[in-house]
Amino acid sequence: MSDPTVHFADALPPRAQMVVIGGGVIGCATAFFAARAGLEVAVLERRAAISTLTTPVSTGAFRLQFDNPEEIATVREGVELFDAFAERTGLGGWDIGLRHGGYLFCSLTEATLQRSRALVERQRAWGLTDVELLTGDEARARWPWLSPAVRGARYRAGDGWLDVKRLSAGYAAAASNAERIPDAVGGGSATFVTGVDVMGIEVDGDRVSAVRTSRGSIAAEVVVVAAGPFSARVAAMAGVEVAMAPTRRQKLVVPEMPSVPADAPMTIEEETAAHWRPAMRGCLALFTDARMGAGEPMDPVPIEHDWAFGLLDPTSDHALARVAPFWRDAWGGGAPTVHWFLQAGQYEYTPDRRPYLGAAGPDGLYLNAGYSGHGIMAGAGGSRLVVDLVTGRADAAENPYRPDRSFAERELDIL
Repeated sequence: MSDPTVHFADALPPRAQMVVIGGGVIGCATAFFAARAGLEVAVLERRAAISTLTTPVSTGAFRLQFDNPEEIATVREGVELFDAFAERTGLGGWDIGLRHGGYLFCSLTEATLQRSRALVERQRAWGLTDVELLTGDEARARWPWLSPAVRGARYRAGDGWLDVKRLSAGYAAAASNAERIPDAVGGGSATFVTGVDVMGIEVDGDRVSAVRTSRGSIAAEVVVVAAGPFSARVAAMAGVEVAMAPTRRQKLVVPEMPSVPADAPMTIEEETAAHWRPAMRGCLALFTDARMGAGEPMDPVPIEHDWAFGLLDPTSDHALARVAPFWRDAWGGGAPTVHWFLQAGQYEYTPDRRPYLGAAGPDGLYLNAGYSGHGIMAGAGGSRLVVDLVTGRADAAENPYRPDRSFAERELDIL
């Protein structure tokens, strides 16, 4: 059999058991789990190619260092899939660029150091026992490039990152060739249609019946909204109101920077959440300004060069040089000495920063959205859960991410 490819179609099929709206990493993951479960799936993507809006702007990172046991379990499920991706998908030799490079959270103040200690204590009570607490000197002994200002750190070697495009394409290829998936239920398949705009979701009585598009309508028993920052707008087509705040986030890409240690972990300043990780012969760096207000979903998402200067300029209050002084060399006295460019996407924040997974509104409508920046790492476990809810293999009453949950206040993890 030839190498697996994604099944793209120029025309809409007349019907599908499940229509997935959105062809980013979450839509592709949904298609994979649905095809594995024996469902006939159609994935609709408004752009000319899948996984080209928000997905590639991520760092592709994953971690188990969360502030609640539910997300730890969800991400753990995804990491277990990543570790055996080629085998679990039936894509022999498929490489998703997986690297367990570790996550290092660095504290510059006593306040964040105490918060880290308390968090690790809770994580250990939840069974996450391999997070290390390090003093500043212990951290510098392991990573000599850390600043003397680092008072302490928490580190987990099993965290890491991967190639988001290869991950998305792998989900899509496996969904298109479901007969290869080792534990698949027979009869499942997936078709991807790009360059198609969704115009409406038709409801017959109390359940969804079809999706209306710029290329006609497709009948469907189940519709899954997986449209990232556009998910609230799409859900509204079926009369469902979703609390979601699309918030711009940017990524600094430095393709080549010799001073970046190639074996460095994902390195985060606890005070500001500014972070970076090695990539190519340089790195990727991000910072989400908590003061940035939410807006409307955008395509494309604009970039802002002053944002990058905030990371590069050593005098900035969130400069990368605060934790790793070698970043000062990249600034060069106000004229950056490295080549760099920016990408921009949007987080789709929910009120409690957890995704919406499950039934919403008319029968047959499901949400798989609102990952609040954690879609790469949590999308596998989340998408599997949504498909299990559709097929009745999961109990909706036990779903911690149900869309109609109450939003109790909790510590917010916005990284």
